[in-house]
Amino acid sequence: MEFQQRGLGVRRRVRVVAGVVAGGLLAALLATVSGCSSETAADERPGGVAPDETAVAVLRRAADVLVREGSSRVRTTMETATGGTRVSIRGAGAYDFEKRRGRLRLLLPRDPMGDAEHAPITELLASGALFMRNRGAGIPSDKWVRVDTTDIPDGNLVTGGATDPLAAAELLRGVRKASLVGEEGLDGALVRHYRGTTDIGRAARVASEGARGALTAAAKGFDEGTVAFDAYLDGLGRLREVRHRFTVGSQVSGRDAAQEQGATGSAVGVSSTTELYDFGAPALVELPKPADIYTGKVGSPQK
Repeated sequence: MEFQQRGLGVRRRVRVVAGVVAGGLLAALLATVSGCSSETAADERPGGVAPDETAVAVLRRAADVLVREGSSRVRTTMETATGGTRVSIRGAGAYDFEKRRGRLRLLLPRDPMGDAEHAPITELLASGALFMRNRGAGIPSDKWVRVDTTDIPDGNLVTGGATDPLAAAELLRGVRKASLVGEEGLDGALVRHYRGTTDIGRAARVASEGARGALTAAAKGFDEGTVAFDAYLDGLGRLREVRHRFTVGSQVSGRDAAQEQGATGSAVGVSSTTELYDFGAPALVELPKPADIYTGKVGSPQK
């Protein structure tokens, strides 16, 4: 896919505190796909790159640059395709990189028949935890579901329907190889486009403390330890967009989703895109009080 002079248009088995989740948002996405398918100038130094710096070195420090920036607005897209049908979960919100907290509003795809639409889901992202409200499946609309991201197979890189923006940057700490594709325009800024692969296990070992637990879980849960990516950095070295392409097996996607695809245990490609813009915009996130957290069993959000 080509990215030339683009704007910010949207391209996008879990355990709760006291109950078991029977499939996450990714499971709903996979089930939907199954039901739908028939079968610059040199002195500008874009990316903040010194002449002798390698692409690997630039990408590995992307998370640190974001933390120094403080906060930004966010758009996310999680997408998968099969049989020529492409389905996505889209999100928008803001993220505080210093406090490692964010808020997203996710829009789920229609069900396979196209005659049902899930209400938007609100997600709060925090270190080691994901909170979801209006998730459906019999959960009161005023209650939050809390997920321990260190206790799910993918560390919430895909299960929640959006990759935590800082986790997406932290993944780049594990870059094994990367190359500069070229310079492009992105929302009026000149950016450098990098492409390569990153190792989840290595990223987990060198990640910041707040990200280490979830990435460690992901390193154990994914069938493939390497992830292909495309990343775009602006003239200040800020990550403006990153797209990871995950290979998801039944352990991550959930047994129910795999069975609905008719191919239990088969791997599925999932593309997760994170766009960052409007750096410095406030990202005020207040986590739910214990009394507001649902403690029962949770099913698929589209059941």
